[in-house]
Amino acid sequence: MTARKSDEYMKIESTYGAHNYHPIPVVISKAEGVWVWDPEGKKYLDMLSCYSALNQGHRHPKILKAATEQMATLTLTSRAFYNDRLGPFLKKLTDLAGMEMALPMNTGAEAVETGIKLARRWGYQVKKVPEGEAEIITCANNFHGRTTTIIGFSTDETAREEFGPFTPGFKVIPYDDVEALEAAITPKTVAFLVEPIQGEAGVKVPSEGYLRKIREICTKHRVLLMLDEIQTGFCRTGRIFCFMHEGIKPDILLVGKALGGGLMPISAVLSSKEIMSVFTPGSHGSTFGGNPLACAIGTAALDVLIDEQLDLKSAELGAYFMKQLQDLNSPLFKEIRGKGLLIAVELKPEAGQARKYTEALMRNGLLAKETHESTIRFAPPLVIKKHEIDEAIRIIAKVLR
Repeated sequence: MTARKSDEYMKIESTYGAHNYHPIPVVISKAEGVWVWDPEGKKYLDMLSCYSALNQGHRHPKILKAATEQMATLTLTSRAFYNDRLGPFLKKLTDLAGMEMALPMNTGAEAVETGIKLARRWGYQVKKVPEGEAEIITCANNFHGRTTTIIGFSTDETAREEFGPFTPGFKVIPYDDVEALEAAITPKTVAFLVEPIQGEAGVKVPSEGYLRKIREICTKHRVLLMLDEIQTGFCRTGRIFCFMHEGIKPDILLVGKALGGGLMPISAVLSSKEIMSVFTPGSHGSTFGGNPLACAIGTAALDVLIDEQLDLKSAELGAYFMKQLQDLNSPLFKEIRGKGLLIAVELKPEAGQARKYTEALMRNGLLAKETHESTIRFAPPLVIKKHEIDEAIRIIAKVLR
């Protein structure tokens, strides 16, 4: 029997690549829109969207066009010089978010690290916290990245084990607990770093009014509200940003993933002119952050979100998808939760681990990923159509049977 190309690719990756991932056993070699194909030509419906980095779908033609046109003229300058793409890109991004200034970076983790530095320096210069004593409050079951500073305030022991010593200056409180936040704040608290929906924790949606209450508490105690919308931003939850559901505004907004339009890593930290003014020449930087190619791609990625009204589409189709999942009435489902097209199904203990279901979905032409041991996340590209959701439901129902 002739060996499959997929098996060869998986074997060579396993031989030469570090084993810090446990991928679903499928090789993706081609993609368009919400569909991907393996080397053997089998077609799959992508219900993960690269953890929401593909909100505009795979290889969106407008974003590809912007990238190829920019590659023909200029790709990289560093921030030692100005370039003609950065200013217009940052204006579009800040206008969309209702913020005043932005600092461009590359990965989501870089955005979080930048936000931490920004909050601490603001704390020392403006709030007058004693040097070296700034505190940032975070939440249990958070996911903000993989750097040594970030994993230091993670509660996931798999992420932390044998990577210490860790950076001090962080307090961890329960998520969706406004009383715990108020109790944790001291005169040395400079920021509260929180996800408006905890994605990697299993799409944990907080109580109605949570964002409004934490906004009030942070304002009252002169603490910066720093929202990590790297996964929830850019129309994923049915609004352009998740914080817009409750009509609030953060002091610091962290974005990434879909800002890169599925082509390259692009992230940013957004804030007010007053807060951002604590950064001065030489105090922070990035060789690739704000490069002309990234700016062209990011601008096109934002245009697609706006022009195709993907926030409205996410809200409408997310509600439809959740209703279809509920109508399955599966005895294996413990809970279905989500907002927009960020949806999770938590399985009952008797269902067994989620991994066997995600592998079965893969064999039937649908790609999703388990998070922790009991939850399956469904987060398709926002360009998905209703009949494609119907196809997903058909496959899910078949696997559950």
